[in-house]
Amino acid sequence: MSLDVTVERLIPRPPAEVAGYAMDWRRDHEWTQGIRSAALTREADTGGFGVGAEVTRTAHFLGRRFEYVLRVAGYAPPQVLDMVSVAGPMPMHVTYTFEPTQGGTFARIRVRGGSTGFHRLTGPLMSRQVRSSLTKDLRALEARLTG
Repeated sequence: MSLDVTVERLIPRPPAEVAGYAMDWRRDHEWTQGIRSAALTREADTGGFGVGAEVTRTAHFLGRRFEYVLRVAGYAPPQVLDMVSVAGPMPMHVTYTFEPTQGGTFARIRVRGGSTGFHRLTGPLMSRQVRSSLTKDLRALEARLTG
């Protein structure tokens, strides 16, 4: 089973503000479901956060605790943050995009991946759970920025 889930939400704030918050790995645990902590474990070649940087996240999902490492493959603030997993329980590709609209920012999160091991057995449930979590993520992001 291949996972491919996209969620979208209009957030009534400017793209630079929305993307600035969402692209800051130090805030991952504040708005991303299941993330308990995140750490910059490898800086970009140019230093800091950018293409080549790696963030290690500790998460809880479907009743399990795990760590995974995402490497930044694309970084063009405030439009795109594209990351691929380089370590973790399953291959994953996460893309955040932010588009300006008259009402603020059209935020989109897409998660793609392949199911392996434990996750292969939970395929349909996992897709529903990922969609639900991502929907909650964007709701929480909006609440953080507008509340």
